[in-house]
Amino acid sequence: MFLKILLLSLLIPFCIAIDTVTANESLPDSGILLSKERNFALGFFSPISSRYRYLGIWYNKLLPEQTVVWVANRENPINDSSGALSMSSDGNLVLHASTDQNFPIWSTNVSLKGRNACKAQLLDSGNLVLVQNERIVWQSFDYPTDTMLPGIRLGLDLKNGFNRFLTSWRSADDPGIGDFSFKLNPTGSPQFFLYKGLIPYWRGNPWTPSVSPTIPQYLFRYTFTNTEDEIYYSFAVDDKSVITRTVVDNSGLLQSLNWDNGSRRWKQSWWAPKYPYGHCGPYSICNFNNVDAYECTCLPGYKPKSLMNWYFRHGSAGCVRKQQQTSMCRNREGFIKVAGVKLPDTSIASSMNKSMSSFGCEQLCLRNCSCKAFAISDFEMKGVYCLTWYGELMDMTEYRGGSDLYVRVDKIELGTFLLLLLALP
Repeated sequence: MFLKILLLSLLIPFCIAIDTVTANESLPDSGILLSKERNFALGFFSPISSRYRYLGIWYNKLLPEQTVVWVANRENPINDSSGALSMSSDGNLVLHASTDQNFPIWSTNVSLKGRNACKAQLLDSGNLVLVQNERIVWQSFDYPTDTMLPGIRLGLDLKNGFNRFLTSWRSADDPGIGDFSFKLNPTGSPQFFLYKGLIPYWRGNPWTPSVSPTIPQYLFRYTFTNTEDEIYYSFAVDDKSVITRTVVDNSGLLQSLNWDNGSRRWKQSWWAPKYPYGHCGPYSICNFNNVDAYECTCLPGYKPKSLMNWYFRHGSAGCVRKQQQTSMCRNREGFIKVAGVKLPDTSIASSMNKSMSSFGCEQLCLRNCSCKAFAISDFEMKGVYCLTWYGELMDMTEYRGGSDLYVRVDKIELGTFLLLLLALP
């Protein structure tokens, strides 16, 4: 028994604190801060195959895994075990290495009044908060790294100037800022992008009132907010036994993972991208379930830009108009409905008008000769969102439950389409 206790004591860090650090306390490299119900831990860790030390937050109960969900000093690792987290004279949390107190490695860096009224607390949500006079003045949820936990608001806080987004680790043993980021683009109808550097790598659905941004929706309660002060997406889990996270890894994989207690492992419930952004090029739709044929299909009125590339299944050049000599400007043109698609990228060329009828949306697009397509979306039975596109129609996917897109076509294509409809039994 003594041997078991001795071995256990060697595995447990030297110092364990309960959820709070105050002005007169510090957390050394050997210490751990535990949330109230011990769901999460804050402390120092070294990634696999790395000698560097980082201050981070991880799930406390998911042994044998150490799943890190947040890193403070991801760009400034500590070379040894001399790191310590403490409260500075101005009330901020600061991270120092060795005995040099003049140059902090990391800090919460907010403007505060006084020191004694401040405390840092690790919540059971995994959120590290700095509290002054019972008010949260800083929180780690505003500065996520590669992981989204329930309660994090991904998107823009326009009032306070926050842009909350995920960035991948540089590698499995380096939590520095990597190549991939998952962030909100508010242009047109807001939509989430996975970027590789500055280049779009994958895109979710445009954010209309009746369409979610291509995020899994079972087991959870989702919030999509678009106001003058905030544009964000968040989710909550009512069942405390469900442990879940969304993460973007260093390979560019965005995935939702649920913890399986039976196997003691994370299991993937959803992932992206199946194909990268613009896989089929402009004016083309991807159908990833079409296993017997090429997954790319041109929109009505369009044909492959390169038949040879299309034959060899290289569709990134996309499609062009069949009748390029026929005007589509006040020349008896019209629209053909394409049902069940992820709407085109709204950040390239789109506008949104609220409380407009379906007919009004169609006429708005028809009157402008530059308008390529429109879509309508019911807003809680209170009116219609009208989206119109004035540039390339890019990055569309066919899927069950998708939106309807109305594509502008010339009079020849429209006439052919109407004849086919009349010929149907």
